[in-house]
Amino acid sequence: MEKMQRRVGVIGGVRIPFCRNNTAYADVGNFGMSVKVLGALVERYGLHGVELGEVALGAVIKHASDWNLAREALLSSGLAPTTPGITTARACGTSLDNAIIVANKIAVGQIEAGIAAGSDTTSDVPIVFGTRLRKRLLAINRAKAPLDKLKIALHRFSLKELKPSFPGVAEPRTGKSMGDHCEQMAKQWKVAREAQDQLALDSHRKLAATYDSGFFEDLIVPFRGLKRDGFLRPDTTLEKLASLKPAFDKTSGQGTLTAGNSTGLSDGAAAVLLASEEWAAQRGLKVQAWFRDAEVAAVDFVHGEGLLMAPTVAVPRLLKRNGLTLQDFDFYEIHEAFAAQVLCTLRAWESADYCKNRLGLDAPLGAIDSAKLNVHGSSLATGHPFAATGARIIATLAKMLEQKGSGRGLISICTAGGMGVTAILER
Repeated sequence: MEKMQRRVGVIGGVRIPFCRNNTAYADVGNFGMSVKVLGALVERYGLHGVELGEVALGAVIKHASDWNLAREALLSSGLAPTTPGITTARACGTSLDNAIIVANKIAVGQIEAGIAAGSDTTSDVPIVFGTRLRKRLLAINRAKAPLDKLKIALHRFSLKELKPSFPGVAEPRTGKSMGDHCEQMAKQWKVAREAQDQLALDSHRKLAATYDSGFFEDLIVPFRGLKRDGFLRPDTTLEKLASLKPAFDKTSGQGTLTAGNSTGLSDGAAAVLLASEEWAAQRGLKVQAWFRDAEVAAVDFVHGEGLLMAPTVAVPRLLKRNGLTLQDFDFYEIHEAFAAQVLCTLRAWESADYCKNRLGLDAPLGAIDSAKLNVHGSSLATGHPFAATGARIIATLAKMLEQKGSGRGLISICTAGGMGVTAILER
C-alpha cells in the first residue's frame, strides 16, 4: 500500500560536554551517559511518561552486557516503559544513522515521534582474553563434575593465557589505524600541515566564541562538574600546533597529522528529538528544522580508495536526488575526524578529474564558502565520542537554522570501515 511521505521535524537536542578519556566520565560508562542525555531531553520537552515510537541509540565501543543499551537506558529516562528501543552502531555515523532510522519511520507514518542518540566511552572499554583461555573457560562451564572442571582448568595451562586484549583502533582489513589511512589521504591530495593546523585553530576559536555567545545554554547539560568540552583550547596558537610531532607517520619526515589536528579519544553522549508536524503541534512544541533527506555510501578502501572519502560519494547522490548544487546551503557541518579529512573532501569536490572519473559527474561540484563551514567549531575542538557526534551536529545545525529563520544545512560524516553518512536539514 502506497503511503504519503510526511515532513519530519527536528524538535531539538541535548548533550553533555565531551571530555578526554580517563577524566571526568571515566567511571560512568555508556549506560550512565545515555541515561543522562535521554533524561535531559525528557525534562526539556516534558516527555515524562510519554510513549514514543522508537528510541534508536548506539555505541561503537560497548560491553557485551550493553547489547540492549537503548532499551535499558530509556527505562531509566522517564519515558513510558512501553517505548521500544533499538541499539545500533555504524562507527562515527551512528547517531546520524539513528536519526535516519527514526525519520524514515515518521515519514511513512509508522511512528509519530522518536529519539536518535549515541554514547561512547574510550575509558570504560571491554577487555577480553585470547581464544585459548576463552575456550578453556567455556569447556569448564560445560563440564559437570567438579573434578572434571579442575582437570580442564589445569591441563596445559599457561600464564600467557591471562594476557588481556584491548579494543584495537586498526581497520581489520588493512591493519592500519584511521590516522594512518588519513595520512595517506593527505599525501594523495597534497594537503599541507599548515592548512591542517589552521583548520584546527579555527575550530577551537569558533567553539570558544560560541560558548561565550551563550549559544550552547540550551544544548549542553552540565555533567560531572563539566560545563564545557574538555578538548577546547581557546588559547592555542598556530605556533603551538606547529610544535607538535607527527602522530602517525613518525619516521618518514613527511607526516602531517598530529594530536593537534586530529580528534582525541573521547567520552560523551548526545540525543535529539524528531517528530511529525502533527505530533509536535499537539504537544505545543516548535520545529527547529526539517530533516529533508539522507544518503549513506561506502568506498573500496582496501584496494586503494581513501578510507574517509565516502562522504564525497554520498553527497552528490544526495544533491542529485534533491535537485540541489553544493552551493545551495547556508551551513556545512563536516565532521572533523581529522583536519586533513575535511580538506581532502573539499579538494575532491573541487577536482574535475575526481568528479568525472570517480563520481561520474560532468563538472566538479565546486568550492563552498568557508565562512559557512562548521560555524560553531566541530570535532577537533569538541571531541569525538564516536556514536555521539551525529546527534551533536544535528542539534547544533537545527538551532542554527531556527535562529536564521530559514535556510538549508548539509551534514557530512566519515566513518571507520570506509563509509559516509550525510543528510540535509532545512527550514
